[in-house]
Amino acid sequence: MAEFSQVLHHPSFSPSGNPSMPSFDVLLEPDMPAVKNSVDNTRKEIGTRFDFKGTSASVELKEKEKEIFLVGDSDFQIEQISTVLLGKLSKQNVVASFLDMEAKIEKIGGDKVRQVYKIKAGIDAPLAKKIVTAIKEAKLKVQASIQGDTVRVNGKNRDDLQVGIALLRKEFPDQPFKYENFRD
Repeated sequence: MAEFSQVLHHPSFSPSGNPSMPSFDVLLEPDMPAVKNSVDNTRKEIGTRFDFKGTSASVELKEKEKEIFLVGDSDFQIEQISTVLLGKLSKQNVVASFLDMEAKIEKIGGDKVRQVYKIKAGIDAPLAKKIVTAIKEAKLKVQASIQGDTVRVNGKNRDDLQVGIALLRKEFPDQPFKYENFRD
């Protein structure tokens, strides 16, 4: 009898006893090394451009806080730095929608001004709801659930998940989603 008391794990079941279904997570995160390269290239261009010589123009990335600081002598100079930064980001294939550029330009003493761009990461609630409803309305053999700032998609087999990815790419062409944590 003792040999039958061990629990045998079936390959289609997880150790908790629930049937495991193939799944993946939909993420919306920028490529931070590409953002860092863009900021570094912007800094180099600011250092070599004639119109920025002798000014306090600078750009700095704070990776832990996910913020980019733009410093200049005037609002116009901040706009020029922003234009250079956005150009460098697009060359690195980082979509500008990852930047929250709504912050006001603020004076920081003397004749210097600063603007802070926050780097957005994660799927916000309205977009997550749109993803879930798009998958439900397509009547695919997959289910989507919101889990914090990601959306988990479950299906019975891998082919269903690939159809789900194709749907998301078609429905949200402007969103640079990442598809990670594939599980069988």
